[in-house]
Amino acid sequence: MARGDLILTVLASDLTADIQAQVDALITQFNLNVESTQRLADVSFQSGEGIDCIEYCLSGDADSKAVRDAALLLSETLGIDIVAQPDTRDHVQPRLVCFDMDSTLIKAEVIDELARRHGVGEEVAEVTERAMRGEIDFKASFRERMSKLVGLDESVLAEIAEELPLMEGVERLMINLKRLGYRTAILSGGFTYFALHLQKKLGFDEIHANELIIENGKVTGEVSEPIVDAERKAELLEVIAFRQGFSLDQTIAVGDGANDLKMLAKAGMGIAFRAKPLVRAQACQAISTSGLDGVLYLLGYQQQDLTP
Repeated sequence: MARGDLILTVLASDLTADIQAQVDALITQFNLNVESTQRLADVSFQSGEGIDCIEYCLSGDADSKAVRDAALLLSETLGIDIVAQPDTRDHVQPRLVCFDMDSTLIKAEVIDELARRHGVGEEVAEVTERAMRGEIDFKASFRERMSKLVGLDESVLAEIAEELPLMEGVERLMINLKRLGYRTAILSGGFTYFALHLQKKLGFDEIHANELIIENGKVTGEVSEPIVDAERKAELLEVIAFRQGFSLDQTIAVGDGANDLKMLAKAGMGIAFRAKPLVRAQACQAISTSGLDGVLYLLGYQQQDLTP
């Protein structure tokens, strides 16, 4: 990874003196110079469960991947988020944000919920977990799981859609992304039925997911081709960006599973959100303890400039 100027963003429920001392030690370890620091969020000025955030602008000759790996390790040790990224803000303005859906925008894997209602919950959830960890091919695992949903009543879809628990911070994130003029998209290996529900609720500009084939009010176990897998997600991110006149440097991708890795790698900023260990280790950026609105601080926005 390139050498040069870095931005280090530290997010915690309470930025204690000990945390700040350990971050300072990390900066010193790599002989980085602190050009400026900025308090992006102060928990003492927030109601409810707030967040503290400090951004460091750094310069030096350290390898940014080494800094990123050390920041990730310290994040896990302290139970906070320390995110390193190249400082490209002077010449790159992100415009497109693409999200995975299940376990990213919502606190559920929809296919597991469908399976649970159909009496095959445990066996499907086990396959889902292995797929998200990258242990088995997504397409093969998807077809295996779908085959167990044959005969599920269509009415169950509406019931589950109404009960989907939103991820912490997603509503605040979407309100602000829309207000700030970003284009937003859901790129999901899940189902269009639920992506459309979230689009209506949260205002995404477009959604791309798998279309369930339903006949006579029953799930057939089939979906329309092409299946939205890791390759398709990365391809869709690029297609949307170029269609809108954006470069890939102007894109952000957020996801949690192994089938998001190619999308995260393709984007200008690829954020592993509360992700599986494999994904967290490979993604360039990772948020594991903050809510989804922590993305706003990685973009450099200050608390006072955001809608609460």
